[in-house]
Amino acid sequence: MESIQATKQRFGIIGNSATLNRAIEKAIQVSPTDISVLVTGESGVGKESIPKIIHQLSHRKHNKYIAVNCGAIPEGTIDSELFGHEKGAFTGATSTRSGYFEVADGGTIFLDEVGELPLTTQVRLLRVLENGEFIKVGSSKVQKTNVRIVAATNVNMFEAIKKEKFREDLYYRLSTVEINLPPLRERQEDIHLLFRKFASDFALKYKMPTIKLSDDAIQILLKFRWSGNIRQLRNVAEQVSVLEQNRAISAETLRSYLPSGSSNLPAVINKTKSESDFSSEREILYKVLFDMKADLNDLKKLTMELMKSGNAKDVQKDNEGLIEKIYGDNNTEESLDDLQVLAIPQEVKKEQTYKAETEDKYHFAEEIEEEETLSLHDKELELIKKSLERHGGKRKLAAEELGISERTLYRKIKQFDL
Repeated sequence: MESIQATKQRFGIIGNSATLNRAIEKAIQVSPTDISVLVTGESGVGKESIPKIIHQLSHRKHNKYIAVNCGAIPEGTIDSELFGHEKGAFTGATSTRSGYFEVADGGTIFLDEVGELPLTTQVRLLRVLENGEFIKVGSSKVQKTNVRIVAATNVNMFEAIKKEKFREDLYYRLSTVEINLPPLRERQEDIHLLFRKFASDFALKYKMPTIKLSDDAIQILLKFRWSGNIRQLRNVAEQVSVLEQNRAISAETLRSYLPSGSSNLPAVINKTKSESDFSSEREILYKVLFDMKADLNDLKKLTMELMKSGNAKDVQKDNEGLIEKIYGDNNTEESLDDLQVLAIPQEVKKEQTYKAETEDKYHFAEEIEEEETLSLHDKELELIKKSLERHGGKRKLAAEELGISERTLYRKIKQFDL
């Protein structure tokens, strides 16, 4: 079995971190087998090196090695690219075409960004993994292929499975062995080593002296987060090599090439998105209107109880939660005064009602209220629809987002015939 150091020299891999060495060791160990391998890690960590190691150290090394970027192929043509198509299978298919799985028979296929595959293609890929069979687009003939699949992704696969964007059975078929490549910020001892290698390469390429970092600049280099990993480090090394006349690079000079606010210091980051986090101003306005209508309904309920009982203290005692919701925690005395004002004697109330009915002959208020009610009805209906769609029809989550009980939401769904 080839040693880790020899493998790194053969494939041009720079670094001595324990996590990197472990990843290369696993690649060497699985190479003689036909086990499917899933390479995981952030974008720019060098995931494409692992499939090359696996292929070159396997018994398939004399056959074809094909690397496919699944994220770069349009969804409508990816099945044709992978599995081929028959003449006339779709518009533009003027001849029969062999797909990658047919061409690479006996070799290795590297599926980069496999997490971007459409669900329909995932079903076809699962069949290839299970029994080595596939069908060309537009054909009914089952064909056999003997390929080894090595896949790579920077997507959190468990999150993708949870969101139903990736099939769970396919994940477990692909990840028989999972090799994780660490991000550059977890390989502190390799950062300066890689920078020196890149600086040397660019000096040779552009025929100029090699740049050298001061001690302070090295510290800046080590503390930077490198969210783009090795790809970003290489980009910075090339910029500094080409643009700087002075080949001794100070900390201030290096800092000018680094994006601000990306130090490798601990920070609290909220990765979860709130369920009530609306994506547009229109939805925020609908939410405000919906809340206003809910408050208005609560006030109507409270007023009705006051009109029936006429005793503000008893009503306040029985509806403490409702009053606190409407008036807040710090306005108990003010709310009691308001309730006392609302507690109108029955005789006065009847007299006021009679005057309102006799004087308001044209009922303008009713017409305006009806128009507003219809408008709120439409907005409430649209808001409920959006909330249900956002939560996949789950009434409990939708009710929590809208600030109403699940029973109330169920009643409104029946009312609106959703």
